Amino acid sequence: MNIIPNKTRPVFPFTAIVGQQEMKLALILNVIDPKIGGVMIMGDRGTGKSTTIRALADLLPQIEIVEDDMFNSHISDYELMGDSVKKQLEEGVNISTQLINVPMVDLPLGATEDRVCGTIDIEKALTEGVKTFEPGLLAKANRGILYVDEVNLLDDHLVDILLDSAASGWNTVEREGISVRHPARFVLVGSGNPEEGELRPQLLDRFGMHAEIRTVKEPSLRVQIVEQRSKFDSDPYFCLQEFQDKQNELKHAIIKAQDKLPSVTIDYDLRVKISEVCGILDVDGLRGDIVTNRAAKAFAAYQDKDQVSIDDIREVITLCLRHRLRKDPLETIDSGVKVKQVVDSVFDF
Repeated sequence: MNIIPNKTRPVFPFTAIVGQQEMKLALILNVIDPKIGGVMIMGDRGTGKSTTIRALADLLPQIEIVEDDMFNSHISDYELMGDSVKKQLEEGVNISTQLINVPMVDLPLGATEDRVCGTIDIEKALTEGVKTFEPGLLAKANRGILYVDEVNLLDDHLVDILLDSAASGWNTVEREGISVRHPARFVLVGSGNPEEGELRPQLLDRFGMHAEIRTVKEPSLRVQIVEQRSKFDSDPYFCLQEFQDKQNELKHAIIKAQDKLPSVTIDYDLRVKISEVCGILDVDGLRGDIVTNRAAKAFAAYQDKDQVSIDDIREVITLCLRHRLRKDPLETIDSGVKVKQVVDSVFDF
């Protein structure tokens, strides 16, 4: 398949990104199962966080939406459908659909609550009796990826709104007794530099996964990264062509995993051991248990397996738990050593 140059700016291919396996795995698993709850990526400046996230969005297969719908409504899934589309279906209206690229929405640091959630035109509602809603970024992100760079610098109130919508899959806007509710099911990806401060433990816990990335130290890998980037900058379409087969391979693997996910099972004994690990680590609440179970199933599906194994759990459990150990905002996040030690003892390694 030839890459035909077009007017849109080419995106660096996901499969051309060297290293940063932890970040790439966390993103892929959240795309396979968005209910994992998103990922917080913390790492040094210039380590390719933004590049990787945009590359993943570009890699994903197109989605079918109701034509000209402001919420990217699904044609048959009620959980991903706006109220107007539901009403049309109930009235037997013939609805047209279109294919679009997976939405990739950037949340600017200075965004207001109205910009994020959307606004209701009160004047029009009172004078004309028409409920007019101006969609915000949460509406545009439905069925896509919402990316917040420097999330640790974002106002806590806005972070709360994002996390609530990501967890429930819905956004509700209320003004002067008028209420609008719409689907907002997206993969929430936050990134930041730990030098600029961590998120509060209560907010951090709401992210399904936490990926930690560091600047590559090995000279040969650094050279490889620089060469890859230079090659893309000088001739992006040749670079895209070079990685097209790998891109298609990964895309098909993700689609296959999404289809397989509902049938993947995890033994009761393994679920008990996951909860035992969470108990020993003194993880607050049950979110750690739930996310680890979901992530292990997503990883098993990604490996084209019907049943979760101990190895699958070991691959994902650090990503799911390391950020839940911090009780004091002044503490640093565990690198994963503590989680691995407990996992080894519980699973008898």
